[in-house]
Order: sequence, then structure tokens, then C-alpha cells
Amino acid sequence: MQTSDAITREWGILQQQHEHYEFVALGIKLVAVSLFAITLTLGLQEVFIGLLMLVLWLQDAIFKTFQARLVARLLDLERHLAQGNATSGQAFQLHTIWQAGRKNLAGLLGEYLRSAMRPTVAFPYLVLLLVAMTIQTAG
Repeated sequence: MQTSDAITREWGILQQQHEHYEFVALGIKLVAVSLFAITLTLGLQEVFIGLLMLVLWLQDAIFKTFQARLVARLLDLERHLAQGNATSGQAFQLHTIWQAGRKNLAGLLGEYLRSAMRPTVAFPYLVLLLVAMTIQTAG
């Protein structure tokens, strides 16, 4: 297999995974909204509902962090392909590259929290938490 073919193949695989992560993140959001409605209907305490939303928000952020790692690799592959300087050692190196730059526990947690603060991740969790807090103070 030629180097550019290997890089193109890796790009295709990672792009499919990127889209899969997008669907999973959307699924987590839909589950959150559904569970929010169910827990309100069941009359569960708003504190429990808020904690559940925080857990789902963090799970979504973790998935989006994984997806961001794929994006970084996709952009690297695209740069190599566009510049025409691909070498045989550059294909299929996602985990090797990630392992070389792997952060410690504090770095990983920071990465997850930064991901959680992105508007596309924070929505709808912030809205649901605000609704739960409003119900808590009104009740």
C-alpha cells in the first residue's frame, strides 16, 4: 500500500469515527432531555435531577474530548496530504502520537472540563440545570 493510500485510508476510518462520536453525543443529549422530563413527571427531587444532568454533561464532554483527539489527527493527516509530504511512518499513528503527548490526571480532567464548557456541549445541560434550580427555588 502506498503511503498516501494508507494515510487516505486512515483519514476515512477516523472520519467515520468522528461522525459516530457526533451521533453518540447527540444521543446523550436526547437521553438527558428525556430523563429530565421523566424525572420531573415522577416528582423526583431537583437535586437528584441536577446531579443526573451533571453526570450526563460530563459523559458528553468525555465523548467530545475523544472526538477532539480524532479531529487533531484528521487535521494532521490532511496537512500531510495537502503538502504532499506523507511518509510511510505517518499512517496509522493515532495512539502512538496520543500516548507521546498524554497528559497526567489533572491534564485529562482539565481537558474534559474545557470540553464541557464548549457551547455545543453545554447545551442543553445548562438550560436543564437552570430549569431544575428554578423549580427548586419556586417549590
